[in-house]
Amino acid sequence: MALQIITAPDPRLKLIAKPVDRVSEDIEHLMRQMADTMYAAPGIGLAAPQVGQPLQIIVVDVGNDDNPDQPGQLYMMANPIIEWISDDTCFYKEGCLSLPDQYADVERPAHVKVRYVNEQNQEKTLTAGGLLATCIQHEIDHLNGLLFVDHISQLRRNMIYRRLLKQRRLDTTAN
Repeated sequence: MALQIITAPDPRLKLIAKPVDRVSEDIEHLMRQMADTMYAAPGIGLAAPQVGQPLQIIVVDVGNDDNPDQPGQLYMMANPIIEWISDDTCFYKEGCLSLPDQYADVERPAHVKVRYVNEQNQEKTLTAGGLLATCIQHEIDHLNGLLFVDHISQLRRNMIYRRLLKQRRLDTTAN
């Protein structure tokens, strides 16, 4: 069952998420619903605050390198913590399910090492590079009340928010 994705400028997207005590059946169920919602959107990552749950949970699947339209490795992470970032950086044109049809180049560390608890309540560590590293950082930002537009100039950010508000007004008028 797909969940409702909150869109900016909803203030719930700016809240700091709370850690998960343990990955219970309910939390695992939420993780699976988040993955279904991410795939249906379609997207490559989703954080619990984006679906109105102020919990430190993210799901990520950047696809299959051989066939980007096919699912790759799904990571379901509770309490993800970046333990290491590389000195080298890269730019990706980022978008977000909470800022529909808005994109901007964002510079982030090219590689990260993240510690998290998986859907079976096991502690794991993952070293990631490229798009996977970018996506993990983007989703962890959501847990800290940050959006990708917080990494770009204020002028560009304001333009994106104005477009979102204009689209929202047009959608409301059409209905």
